[in-house]
Amino acid sequence: MTLPLADIMGWVGTYLWVLIRVGAVLMVAPVFGARGVPKRLRALAAMVISLVIAPTLPAPPAIDPLSALGIVLVWQQIMIGVTIGFVLGMVISSFVMAGEAMALGMGLGFAQTVDPQNGVSVPLISQFLTIVVTLLFIALDGPALTLKLLADSFLWLPVSPIGLTAEDFWRVVGFGQAMFVNALLIALPVIISLLMVNIAMGVITRAAPQLNIFSIGFPATLLIGFFLILVSSPVWLPNLEQFLQKALQFLSQLLRHAQG
Repeated sequence: MTLPLADIMGWVGTYLWVLIRVGAVLMVAPVFGARGVPKRLRALAAMVISLVIAPTLPAPPAIDPLSALGIVLVWQQIMIGVTIGFVLGMVISSFVMAGEAMALGMGLGFAQTVDPQNGVSVPLISQFLTIVVTLLFIALDGPALTLKLLADSFLWLPVSPIGLTAEDFWRVVGFGQAMFVNALLIALPVIISLLMVNIAMGVITRAAPQLNIFSIGFPATLLIGFFLILVSSPVWLPNLEQFLQKALQFLSQLLRHAQG
């Protein structure tokens, strides 16, 4: 029994475009894109998700994947998937940046550890926040929301020669400021409090020069910094939930706008 080439190409086209976008998302998105997740497991998950999603979608355009237009379509699906994962990754990255600012204020900027999720060296406080926020992300059904957004993206921006434009990518760059603002909001209470502590120690040094401020200043800054992190930790969950919803809403508007 032989299958006609047209049927084979139609079957490949039905699942290939979906697989490319799904795979791009799983390579970059939080939790799914962590270095600790084996690549084979991600590839298997991408194939399973594609097999589930593809039959529910409208028929994609009959385009030869090896043609010039097919290569453009492959590139578009990769960019759409990477954009989705990149924006969702900003949610976790904002807490990593906040941890770096806290560590510098506490004098722990030199205490570096390897972040297994991104494969880079980050301060110890940033690694702690990464672990906590990743667990909170899972508790908030972040992976499920990511998959739901991925499935909806094919309805908002179907597989077609129409993709993201330069204007859409500039909107993603503009959304990056939300990451910096969120990191500042998380770290600002700790930074300001530690600044006041350092000012107080400077005044004490001027008032009592014989006092060895270095012997008590660093331990005091560490203890106060850890205490401030403990006190401010209850706001992390609502902050994460709010920023995650903001990122999902932004992606929804972005994909709808790209479709026109």
